[in-house]
Amino acid sequence: MADVSHSNEAVEKGPEGFSPESVPVDRTISRVELLDTILDTFLQKLVTARSYERFTSCYKPFQQLDSKVMQWVYDKFVTQLQASIREEISEIKEEGNLEAVLNSLDKIVEEGKANGEPAWRPSGTPEKDLCSVMAPYFLQQRDALCRQVQKQKAKNQDLADAVLAGRRQLEGLQQQIQALQQTWQALHREQRELLSVLRAPE
Repeated sequence: MADVSHSNEAVEKGPEGFSPESVPVDRTISRVELLDTILDTFLQKLVTARSYERFTSCYKPFQQLDSKVMQWVYDKFVTQLQASIREEISEIKEEGNLEAVLNSLDKIVEEGKANGEPAWRPSGTPEKDLCSVMAPYFLQQRDALCRQVQKQKAKNQDLADAVLAGRRQLEGLQQQIQALQQTWQALHREQRELLSVLRAPE
């Protein structure tokens, strides 16, 4: 139990006695840095005091034969173990895009601090929480649809005005055609009357 308590205390302080309280007030630790610090702390705990003794206690006959070889084996084991753990953590970071996610979370937290408004918290009533979240969205969608409807109405009115103007223009052309037709018919009658007068016997 003493070792577990000591291990937890070391993890809280971080490597070489690092602790959040020792960081300057204006220095904000990112979540990526915090994760790396926890990882370094864990790896350092693998080589803390008495870890070598615990290791050799499992191989006492080999320790008694050659302590230097046992020390070399232990150092090699710890080095390989730390490298393997770091490699596994790196793969997890890459597969889950962990650094980008943690940096995005830091950005959201900083934007929330700059906003100054209290963060949203559930009220305990799902219906009320759902309405408080969804109602602004639906109102925004309603306003957007209303704007689209108004724009479409304005376009339809413009098209209707254009159609009416076209009809008036056609009516004017029809009237002009009728007037020309009447004029042509009147000229044709005058020509016929003139020809009949000229052809009449003296």
